[in-house]
Order: sequence, then structure tokens, then C-alpha cells
Amino acid sequence: MRAGFTGALLFCLTLAASAAPAEPPSYRLDDYQAPVPATLNGRPALTVAEAKALWEGKQALFLDVLPHPPRPEGLMAGTIFVEKPHLSIAGAIWLPEVGRGELAATTETYFRQALAALTGGDKSRKIVIFCKRDCWMSWNAARRAQGYGYTSVLWYADGVEGWREAGLPTQDIKPYGS
Repeated sequence: MRAGFTGALLFCLTLAASAAPAEPPSYRLDDYQAPVPATLNGRPALTVAEAKALWEGKQALFLDVLPHPPRPEGLMAGTIFVEKPHLSIAGAIWLPEVGRGELAATTETYFRQALAALTGGDKSRKIVIFCKRDCWMSWNAARRAQGYGYTSVLWYADGVEGWREAGLPTQDIKPYGS
């Protein structure tokens, strides 16, 4: 009897540990690669099937918010650093750095101006924001876009990994405006 109780307790603890965290009251400021909530402002994250349907029907703007890879430390001055290709959802637009918890003024201006240009100023345009699976940067960026007044912001929490695992098309993309 005791073994059954212990097993049930371990199962419950494992289930609780794997449950998605609650939505925080504000942006996540660090430890960006960690389990994310299941929702954004109470709305469930898109499933792979939902994101695919929007993508196939060209019904939404897909925005990748993964940051630039950091420049390796210790490179000598003048050394040329070539970034690895950035594979993303085919047709997505890459807005690096806009998902950090705190944005530099220039990054915030870049995000606002990019959203305005890419939506043609239509704040009701459907926007799907993503990066990697379990990446708080996409959650932050989606929440921030909502704060800018965009009313059809959707969050795709499985990110490019979920997309690739489903066998969906990817392509190498460059940062917007570069």
C-alpha cells in the first residue's frame, strides 16, 4: 500500500513540475530559454496545425524574434565574424532582439517601425510571433506588440523547432532592414 501511495505522489509531482508556468504580470527579464506559459493574455498559444493553416492561407504575418547569436568572446580586433545561417519558417520576417524583457530605445523604435511598415499600419492585421520552443522572447515580443495596440497578435510557442518537426518548409532569412 505504501509503494502505491509513493508512486502516485511521484506521478503528481512530476505532472506538476511539467505543467506550464503561469503568465507573469510583466515581461520575462532573464533565463529566456525555459518553460513558457500555455497562454498569452489568457489566449492559448497556436498549435502547429493552427500556425500551418494561417501560413498556408497567407492569413498572417509571421515574425521570428530570435536574437542574433552573440559574437564569440576573445576575437581579435578586425576579425571578420560570419553568423551562421538563420533557418526560420519560410516567408517569415526576422526581427532580432525585440523579445528581450527590456529593450534599448533604438530596439523599441525598430520594433514599432517594423510592425507599422509590415502591417501597412493596420493594427488589426494577424501577426504570428515565434522564436524557439520554450523561448520567452517570443512571449515577450507578442505581449509587447499587443501593448502597442495590435489586436490580432498570435503566439506560436513551438517555434521553428515545432515547425521543422512537422516537416514544414524553412528557409535562411536575414534580419529585417539589413
